[in-house]
Amino acid sequence: MNSAVLLDPARLDRPDTDIRLEPFPFLIAHGQLPDEARGDLERDFPRYASAGFFPYDAADCGPSVNALVQRLSSADFASAVGQRLGIPNLGQFPTLITLCRSLNKRHGTIHTDSKSKVATALLYLNPMWPDTSDGCLRFLGSIDSIDSVLAPELKPLYGEFAVFKRCDNSFHGHLPYEGERRVIQVAWLTSEAEKLRKTRRGKFARAFKWIFGSLDRQLGADRDRNASHRD
Repeated sequence: MNSAVLLDPARLDRPDTDIRLEPFPFLIAHGQLPDEARGDLERDFPRYASAGFFPYDAADCGPSVNALVQRLSSADFASAVGQRLGIPNLGQFPTLITLCRSLNKRHGTIHTDSKSKVATALLYLNPMWPDTSDGCLRFLGSIDSIDSVLAPELKPLYGEFAVFKRCDNSFHGHLPYEGERRVIQVAWLTSEAEKLRKTRRGKFARAFKWIFGSLDRQLGADRDRNASHRD
């Protein structure tokens, strides 16, 4: 499938797209991937041995996921996102792509993202989700409360998409969840140096988790639902 058809910025203008500029700019869009691509993307998604987000490596993925990553990291897609959130020239910034297949309960604490990020996008690919709020993305009005929701929470289902501008108050997170939660994350970064630093750190984390996976599952397994960190 042509990558432009796979992810078309025109779909961001669906009538059910939710765009907010206050208290920080964010967008929630539904149905961003065609139904006919479901099977290919499920087949081609990487099968990581550990939980968490890992830097994109084309060798981990099949052709449809590689095409989707190429489209997500394109300058014209960044421009379309930036126009809707009031971020001029978003396509000029380096992109860091990370992918996640599963999470541990320690993940998802409330945070803003680091100052090295200009904006972050999340494209979800789970074929189904349990009838629970656990693991569902929430944009928040406070770093102290997971219930200070600014918009309806987003289940991480196939084709669901969220993007936000990194601000000192761009609080987001989700309730503890353990299990499969497929997502491709795009971060537009302030510099190539930050991209290199984050990539190196991500590769180290992948190696660490491969060796100490059981310890990683234990860390924070009983975290408080309102747990947070500053970036």
